[in-house]
Amino acid sequence: MLETLFWLSAALVVYIYIGYPALMGLLALKKRPVAYDDNYQPNVSILIAAYNEEKDIAETLENKIAQQYPRDRLEILVVSDESEDDTDQIVQRYARQSDVSIRLFRQTPRQGKTAGLNLIAPEAKGEIIIFSDANSQWAPDAVAKLVRNFADPGVGYVTGKMVYTHDDGSLMGDGCSSYMKYENWLRAKETAVGSIVGVDGGIDAMRRNLYEPLSPDQLPDFVQPLKVVEKGWRAIYEPDALLKEKALKDSESEFAMRLRVSLRAIWALYDMRQLFNPFNHGLYAFQLLSHKVLRYYAFVPLAILALVSTVLSNDGLWYTLAFWAQIGFYGVACAGHSKESKGEELSSLFAIPYYFVLLNLACLYAAQAFQRGEKRTTWAPRKG
Repeated sequence: MLETLFWLSAALVVYIYIGYPALMGLLALKKRPVAYDDNYQPNVSILIAAYNEEKDIAETLENKIAQQYPRDRLEILVVSDESEDDTDQIVQRYARQSDVSIRLFRQTPRQGKTAGLNLIAPEAKGEIIIFSDANSQWAPDAVAKLVRNFADPGVGYVTGKMVYTHDDGSLMGDGCSSYMKYENWLRAKETAVGSIVGVDGGIDAMRRNLYEPLSPDQLPDFVQPLKVVEKGWRAIYEPDALLKEKALKDSESEFAMRLRVSLRAIWALYDMRQLFNPFNHGLYAFQLLSHKVLRYYAFVPLAILALVSTVLSNDGLWYTLAFWAQIGFYGVACAGHSKESKGEELSSLFAIPYYFVLLNLACLYAAQAFQRGEKRTTWAPRKG
């Protein structure tokens, strides 16, 4: 029984992180192309939900105003979720000065990002709505790169590429950045197959007529693309639409963010569980199970593998190797945590194992919170 558990859990871990991506890579060889058009320039509305973002909102608005896109076809809508600082005043100042239309809406009482987007989406005049976080910095051509894909009549949702940066704007090469490289590669393969199952909420676009109001506890970055796919449209990845985001400086902040995102994503999967019917949704149901459900619950086979390997460590070469490999991997992760707590810069040798463990611990805590029925609807500005 223990040997069976060992091989089943080992096989599942390998499938989650290597097998499924390899399968998508093979299926992507028979590409399903997107008929994009660089000359396609519909009216666009950028939607931003903000809460106490006086530190970042000016820079964010300047970034959106500077987009290389026709001024008369671009507007910016900001919903202030009962901000208590100078966020509203800053937005109003830019609205008076900018040659791009900027409109401010105030949501009271505070209800969270999703409710805020529900409030302003019907006010959008663009054929395409694009979602930005209040601290998101896009490449100058990001809007153009996103919307060119909607020239394809089968495309309903497009997400861009997020890269993590240091404070000076230089790209990061380890840890969470390595994870995003892995995710972005997988999204590119899923796009070639048909549709992706995960997006970056700081740079997403969709057809306005496909937007559905969501309940305040639902995660729009996750649920909206699922609803688009459910309607028969494609949700795709556009690697040339870049979002630069500063990496969080400490593991505590990163863990809290991953826990919040994972919890809301698990709830989103539960809310959209009808998509797991393979008779109605075919390959996409399989993708959701493999890429999302198994990934969020990978801590289960990882824990079983660690426990069983310990028990069987003296019963054969493979078990001994597995035991010591895990000791080494988790030992390096602990060393990474120790180095970070001392303020040291982590190389990929330490950052990747450390970030892997952090992600899976966040998923464990999120799964426990889900079992308790816990939900989170509001947010606070990122620190660091």
